[in-house]
Amino acid sequence: MNDQHIVSAFDRDLEAIQAMVIKMGGLVESAILDGARALESRDTELAEKVRDGDAAIDALEDQINEEAARCIAIRSPIATDLRIVLSVLRLSAALERLGDYAKNIAKRTTILSGTNPMTGSDVTLRRMAREVQAMLKDTLDAFVQRDKALAEDVIQRDLDVDQMYNALFREFLTFMMEDPRNITSCMHLHFIAKNIERMGDLVTNMAEQVIYVATGEIPRAERPKEDLTALHGPDAGPAGGA
Repeated sequence: MNDQHIVSAFDRDLEAIQAMVIKMGGLVESAILDGARALESRDTELAEKVRDGDAAIDALEDQINEEAARCIAIRSPIATDLRIVLSVLRLSAALERLGDYAKNIAKRTTILSGTNPMTGSDVTLRRMAREVQAMLKDTLDAFVQRDKALAEDVIQRDLDVDQMYNALFREFLTFMMEDPRNITSCMHLHFIAKNIERMGDLVTNMAEQVIYVATGEIPRAERPKEDLTALHGPDAGPAGGA
């Protein structure tokens, strides 16, 4: 087998793996948007669809891991090629965690289905989720196009997500102080808000990985951060109910 044939085979393998990452990303984008829509309308059927759909996301991560391992074992990629394969593994792991967060939101939506929406909060949560979904879409586009500038823009936009989270945090505190009957709902909504904020962090990590793929260097500048709260619940992440 000549070198040109080996290179061509590796390129085909890599294209197939990257296509799976993009497919996985599309499923995660839908899960984020559907989870937020289900929360705003207290749609338990849609929430259940999000929960059930997480299995397909997990299956794609397993497939990507298997194909990437096979590619490394058979093709023995070096330098830039190996960097891309390793980055694909990191991106798929981040996407799997994003899917877990979306699933967690859906589970809390089911719990909240018997409560009245909090004035304005559900709309803000959906706006936060839509921003994270848009950041994820741009990150995946940047990955395909090896677009450093687009990835850097995503990193900056995480500030908007943090600021929305901070505003919601203060709002929930106000609601709970005004009426103790709001405490249970506000705590669940806070965990959802924290999940979305952490989604933004994960997408930012992905954008940094895209910059690494494009340039060979991990961004060293300290990323902007505006999460000023101190209330971190014990199950705000996927481990708390994903």
